[in-house]
Amino acid sequence: MSFVTPILDPQIADIAPGFRALSICVEASVIEHPQVSAESLEKACKSLVADSPVWAERHMAAWANTFRLFGAKPQRTPCSAEALRKRVLRDGSLPSIDPIVDLYNAISIKYAIPVGGENYDAYFGVPRLTIADGTELFETTKDGNAANESPEKGEVIWRDDHGVTCRRWNWRQGTRTRLDSNTKRMWFILESLPDMPMEALIAAGAELSSGLRQVMPDAKIESQVIEFY
Repeated sequence: MSFVTPILDPQIADIAPGFRALSICVEASVIEHPQVSAESLEKACKSLVADSPVWAERHMAAWANTFRLFGAKPQRTPCSAEALRKRVLRDGSLPSIDPIVDLYNAISIKYAIPVGGENYDAYFGVPRLTIADGTELFETTKDGNAANESPEKGEVIWRDDHGVTCRRWNWRQGTRTRLDSNTKRMWFILESLPDMPMEALIAAGAELSSGLRQVMPDAKIESQVIEFY
């Protein structure tokens, strides 16, 4: 598959030493079993309290502390996994969005890990995790309309050659690279800090890959761990 390895800016290691992620690249095929995703999401929501890993709260706390280190306020803009888990604890469930989105949301809830899903064909150049200078372009929506904004200087962002694809590390995804069930080449990034055991990261990725194969039996999937060396 013609995907490239995401780039981690060495400066990020000063903020989050021990950060590692699992990059999963997918050449999609026809969705044949969308019910698998709905069932996975429902199960993850129902079992959030009873079946959360023993390290889950530590992992969420570590993400909150990491956000503070680059100037974010996690109470207002939490990491994506924390936001999902809080919604489930408040509402008891999450609404279904799309078979692929539902599937990676289920993994995020179950494993207490931020998971991003991207339309790789919308990228310009290589995805990279870096620190914003404050002039980058971020395409989003406000009041239902397309809008542009810029990250704060010093903010951790995912970006490509065109601009920001996700603000505050994994808090808010941009509209340009958002995926749906019609996306042909999908890229998933599962992001962990040392409070999440490596074996749990691998298990989360394996479960996401397995779910994708059940939903899209002819999909081609590759994964790799990316970390600082």
